[in-house]
Amino acid sequence: MNTYNLPNAQAILIHDNLDDLSLAVAQRIAAAAAQAIAARGVFHLVLAGGETPRRCYEKLRSLAIDWTHVQLYIGDERCLPKGDAQRNDTMIRATLLEHISIPQDNIHFIPSELGAHAAAAAYAALLEQVATLDMALLGMGEDGHTASLFPDNPATESTALAVPVFNSPKPPPDRVTLGMNTLNKARQKLFLVAGAGKRSALEQISCGILLPAARVKNAEWHIDRAALPN
Repeated sequence: MNTYNLPNAQAILIHDNLDDLSLAVAQRIAAAAAQAIAARGVFHLVLAGGETPRRCYEKLRSLAIDWTHVQLYIGDERCLPKGDAQRNDTMIRATLLEHISIPQDNIHFIPSELGAHAAAAAYAALLEQVATLDMALLGMGEDGHTASLFPDNPATESTALAVPVFNSPKPPPDRVTLGMNTLNKARQKLFLVAGAGKRSALEQISCGILLPAARVKNAEWHIDRAALPN
């Protein structure tokens, strides 16, 4: 439902609440997985960190997906020790991976414990072996960032497949993220945006301000009513 314009959006879908949004996105992922596996034998899926996707992953684990043919990646990671509660992969393991049957070899997360430079180089080398990412799940911060591509941060302008991030405005300051070009080359991009805290960024984007999230082209935006600008 297009209630207002978001530059570069392929579609805008409004949901009553986070629960409805999460179920709709989980169902989209399951359908896309089935289509990709039928067509190409594999589904390359980029998972998002942050708080909003948690409920989606909880719903996703009960859907019929052939996880043996799914290859999982992650949009960004914080440079913290393995197993740290603040790492995105820690949340993803607890909410999704511990509840599904997926081969460990199908899980490709960022080795951010190596430090931003080394981890970005290692992840870029991995991504070079992937022809095309089928779907990227994305969140948006209150400042309009997506993955760890922040406004006015040099990493956002990088053309690398995976990019080291320094001086993040949110802790920790060192991170690794997929580059903007990498996100844009994915076959499908889905934003999950929920909560009143996102209203200002959505309003800025609708007015034509190209915050990092708005630079992801042809994305499908799933937004709950609490996030809609007044």
